[in-house]
Amino acid sequence: MELLEKALNSPGDLYEKAMSEARNRLNSLFKPPGSLGKLETMAIQIAGITGKVNNSFSKKLIIVMAADNGVTEEGVSVKRVETTASITKTMAAGGAGISVLARHAASDLMVIDIGIKEEIEFTGVVNKKIRYGTGNIMKGPAMTREETIRAIETGMEAVIEASEKGYQLIGTGEAGIGNTTTSSAIFSIYADTEIEDITGRGAGLSDEGVKKKIEVIKKSIEFNHPDPSDPVDVLSKVGGLDIAGLTGCYLGCAFKRLPVVIDGFISGVAALMAIKLNEKARNFMFPSHISSEKGGKKLMEFLSMEPLVCMDMRLGEGTGCTMSFF
Repeated sequence: MELLEKALNSPGDLYEKAMSEARNRLNSLFKPPGSLGKLETMAIQIAGITGKVNNSFSKKLIIVMAADNGVTEEGVSVKRVETTASITKTMAAGGAGISVLARHAASDLMVIDIGIKEEIEFTGVVNKKIRYGTGNIMKGPAMTREETIRAIETGMEAVIEASEKGYQLIGTGEAGIGNTTTSSAIFSIYADTEIEDITGRGAGLSDEGVKKKIEVIKKSIEFNHPDPSDPVDVLSKVGGLDIAGLTGCYLGCAFKRLPVVIDGFISGVAALMAIKLNEKARNFMFPSHISSEKGGKKLMEFLSMEPLVCMDMRLGEGTGCTMSFF
């Protein structure tokens, strides 16, 4: 709890002097002012984060949080729960989508087991397991408040460790069967829209499967009564360990003044929760792409963020982050 309190009380303001200097330098270059568009906006924001006009990112890291979700018992995914463990091992072994793209983007990968249902002893998987999967949110809270805070602080600790190792840029990713259900549930609590409008097919649900998923989300929220004014309560009631861990990553980046790249819909929901906990965490975030998951565009609009690319991606894992790392 002490680490979380530090993050919540972290100033988080951008360095205005460095931003002004970066803006003046960009305008002095041999080109029309503002002609590089978002690249210039990003450069100015990064100067505000680091306090330096000239920045380089020779050490990049994507942090992937892997966990299982008890709500899969309700048939909200076409994938078996064992898939989470399998894809986590494949990531660590270098064969997953994120593994390949991270290599091409010259980025390292940190894969964290924060709550996979089975025991994993595999080279390259960092064991930070808080519990063996969350509870079924149709029948009760996903986890206790204490477990939620531990998950958030686990994400913060991962970023602090990365900062101490000299990493200059962080990306976020996740692996967890059922986590489009939990992320849609969380987003629906804050979004001024119908659950039907932000709930998609996930790993490939049929039309009937999506209808069932929507009903599960509605009933889970009704049963658990999450408090929108208390983001930790929302995460503990209808969230997941992976989302809570990523929430901590964003808070950790604000705390350590590191730029952090948002992946897709699930990582974006974690970014939303970090902002709800500390509004100034937004200053350190860069959205990578618009996920083709149904709620992806609406989430970016809700956050008032403009992603760099639109490539119809929805794999998760942090793969979208690599697009902005290139």
